[in-house]
Amino acid sequence: MELAIERLIYGGDGLARQALPGEAQGKAIFVPFVLPGERVEASLIEEKPGFARARAHRILSPSPERIAPLCPYFSACGGCHYQHADYGEQLALKSSILRETLRRTARIDWQGNIAAHPSPPWNYRNRTRMKLRADPFALGYYKFRSHELLLVEQCPISSQLINRAIASLWTLGRQGGIGPQFAISEIEFFASAEDDRLMLQLHLAATPQWQNEGEASASDWVRLAEALRLALPELCGIAIFEPGKVKGGVNRPVRRKVPRAMQQAFGDQEIFYKTRAAEYRVSSGSFFQTNRFLIDELIELATAGQSGRAALDLYAGVGLFSVALARAFTSVSAVEAAAESYRDLCRNSPPNVAAHNLETEKFLASLPSGAGFDYIVVDPPRAGLGDKVSRRIAALRAPRITYVSCDPATLSRDLKILLESGYRIEQVHLVDLFPQTYHLESVVQLAR
Repeated sequence: MELAIERLIYGGDGLARQALPGEAQGKAIFVPFVLPGERVEASLIEEKPGFARARAHRILSPSPERIAPLCPYFSACGGCHYQHADYGEQLALKSSILRETLRRTARIDWQGNIAAHPSPPWNYRNRTRMKLRADPFALGYYKFRSHELLLVEQCPISSQLINRAIASLWTLGRQGGIGPQFAISEIEFFASAEDDRLMLQLHLAATPQWQNEGEASASDWVRLAEALRLALPELCGIAIFEPGKVKGGVNRPVRRKVPRAMQQAFGDQEIFYKTRAAEYRVSSGSFFQTNRFLIDELIELATAGQSGRAALDLYAGVGLFSVALARAFTSVSAVEAAAESYRDLCRNSPPNVAAHNLETEKFLASLPSGAGFDYIVVDPPRAGLGDKVSRRIAALRAPRITYVSCDPATLSRDLKILLESGYRIEQVHLVDLFPQTYHLESVVQLAR
């Protein structure tokens, strides 16, 4: 069939509408790797009662913004979605999607400017996680919309050091150095700000016993660690994670304690990450922003120009914003539920930051009546704040709130509650932490 692409939607697909056989009205059809205004020849791959999915085989009328993708794996790999669009067009598309999501999800008709903060479009990731297969050795990502492994030997959105590490892993794996006895299912690369030091996180499919027959012994693990360090001179440490408890449908891996005899070979379990604001200790397993070019700009947007008596940093992570806020506020309350990130938060924080290892909703419920904050910054996960947390934050009546979001739909839902509670939007920023992908980070500044 021929389809006319109306616009792109959050998630990376193009939207077309067409009546399918046996239907009187046009149905929404989602097509990946297309651009607005294009006409494409496509075939259906999935049909549901309310929508259908199709795959374009030929671009009949290409957009003037269409370019040749840089990565040889593009469209086969599920990681990138916009490599076929000029980078300026990517920013325009994301701004349009953010504005439309605010309007459609929460009826927020934002007519003001959306300030775009671009990133260098390549080699921006300081953190990359790949699937690993031992026999025969393979390293890669899942294919687009599947759980089938795509073998990948380079990743142009990852830093140069991570790409050198990927190449070294392939060499070591082909030589038989990473056998099935280690039960490694995924490997995560984390590079320093200067891209000169690297930490590896090995995620296992099973709990290591170190000595069991058929599994890697302690000496096997030491030999692997030494081989990795020889192949990667920049390697400062290796951490091992085993399957943990499934919570909320998500597997929470647990860092495996390395026996004392192995500790020297495995090295540091953290990286010290430098920004203009501070140097942060980031342990393996702690969350940290992945765009190595825009971290300083994100800190600036969340903290610059704010000062006063008391600030509140919710979902504080390792203290990315708390440390900067501590220079302008008498006291800062920083709340982080994840144990590993909380430990880093405590180590990174100056004395006037009070760190709380609680879920945000529990912390807010524990506040005494009359607790007042001059400024609140929130940086929740993709699920957003939710109804209860949004209403508790609004009830604090802080003069200013900055909301850092990685999902425009949950952002819109939460903003609706904050606006109904007396806040108004002052500024909206699009911080492009994830070029070549549909993911977008936004910063919304609110005031009462």
